[in-house]
Amino acid sequence: MKPKVVLTHWVHPEVIRHLAPHCEVIANETRDTLPRDEIVARARDAQAVMTFMPDSVDDEFLAACPHLKVIGCALKGYDNYDIDACTRRGVWITNVPDLLTIPTAELTIGLLIGLTRHVLAGDALVRSGGFSGWRPQLYGAGLTGRTLGIIGMGAVGRAIAQRLSGYEMNLIYCDPVPLEQAEELRFGLTRTTFENLISDSDFVLPMVPLKTGTRHLIDAPTLARMKPGSFLVNGCRGSVVDEAAVVAALQGGSLAGYAADVYEFEDWARDDRPRTIPPALLAMRERTLFTPHIGSAVDEVRLAIAMEAADNIIDVLRGVSPRGAINQPLNGAA
Repeated sequence: MKPKVVLTHWVHPEVIRHLAPHCEVIANETRDTLPRDEIVARARDAQAVMTFMPDSVDDEFLAACPHLKVIGCALKGYDNYDIDACTRRGVWITNVPDLLTIPTAELTIGLLIGLTRHVLAGDALVRSGGFSGWRPQLYGAGLTGRTLGIIGMGAVGRAIAQRLSGYEMNLIYCDPVPLEQAEELRFGLTRTTFENLISDSDFVLPMVPLKTGTRHLIDAPTLARMKPGSFLVNGCRGSVVDEAAVVAALQGGSLAGYAADVYEFEDWARDDRPRTIPPALLAMRERTLFTPHIGSAVDEVRLAIAMEAADNIIDVLRGVSPRGAINQPLNGAA
């Protein structure tokens, strides 16, 4: 019998056809997130699971699915996954580190421009029937000549800097590891401290992974140090930003606007995570812009991500080390 693989979310049919010669594929044919107990029920006798952003894997999950050899994550960040537990139980865990970079950078820049130029309010005005032609209204903030600070110069941070390098902006960044001088010159970047970036930037873009040191990196004291009238755009992970503190900063007028594609309630690894986006934040339509975690939602990109996750699964089932391995499990393939 073929080994069994469970797909927790919808994928393109091409991915199922790619897996089918190697596995018995148990697909989620809906566009909904399966409840955890349903995933466990499907995966009790499975050798592989392909997981996505809403999923989480802990020791309890692994104990309930004792035949697992590999968890192929169709994602980049893996803070919802207990890597140590997977390693102890001899389960490979893999991710897709590169394919999300460009679409996430593009969307983050789109959120920045949409927020600062009141695109959402303009669209609503035109659709309302109340637009009768040009008049002085909806004045926003341009990018040229302004200072934009990127916190974290990983792959997405560099992709954002590369795309903004032609905007005639002052681009600054902070990161424990400096870029090579040639790369700084190519993108027009200047490295600075976190404190100076926060106080000097007109636009602040955190681009860091969610881990112990970055949870609520942007909190109330940090927001208080930001330049009055500045904008904050979160395209990395929800809990990097304290959403309640953002509400207070917007209400107090010190923060001009906030845009996000990611939210605290999505970070399932947090036992104390909020269960909703703060209603007060959603109510501030004139100074916020939100998208439903679509940073990588480009059709060909999502297909490529799932295909790479499938290849990682096939590697393990064939008895070889997967190319996207995060861990080296005990008793895993060499």
